[in-house]
Amino acid sequence: MNKKIAIGFDHAGFDAKDDVLSTLNELGVEYDDFGTTSSESVDYPDYARKVAEAVSDGKYDQGLLVCGSGTGMAIAANKVRGVRAAVAWNAETARLAREHNNANVLAIGSRTTPQGTIPDIVRAWFNADFEGGRHERRVEKIGQIEKEDL
Repeated sequence: MNKKIAIGFDHAGFDAKDDVLSTLNELGVEYDDFGTTSSESVDYPDYARKVAEAVSDGKYDQGLLVCGSGTGMAIAANKVRGVRAAVAWNAETARLAREHNNANVLAIGSRTTPQGTIPDIVRAWFNADFEGGRHERRVEKIGQIEKEDL
């Protein structure tokens, strides 16, 4: 796997960090960790923004975010131009987010996803690629909305 990704966790996602890192290492995915480094309370938008900007700037191929539900991180990341963050709660939603939506940031909820499922979600995400074809037109329309909403 020849991708470099940015990862970020808030305090609620910190419990899943070891599982995520182990899975990334198993897959041979190169990553940089944008934090957090403990379970002390932090503000999730700070970490989501760092990861999303790193992806948007082209420094990283993809991003991976983990918070309590995945939703807060995804909302914050989607505010950054060029980011298509998707919340995945199982392997199928992760795979489809890549294949159909060309999502470039994965958000996972550590409190809403059974811990044993998180490695499967990460594997599915990194084993999937954008299919293009009929999906390309739809992803382009998402980009058009972003351009028009400046």
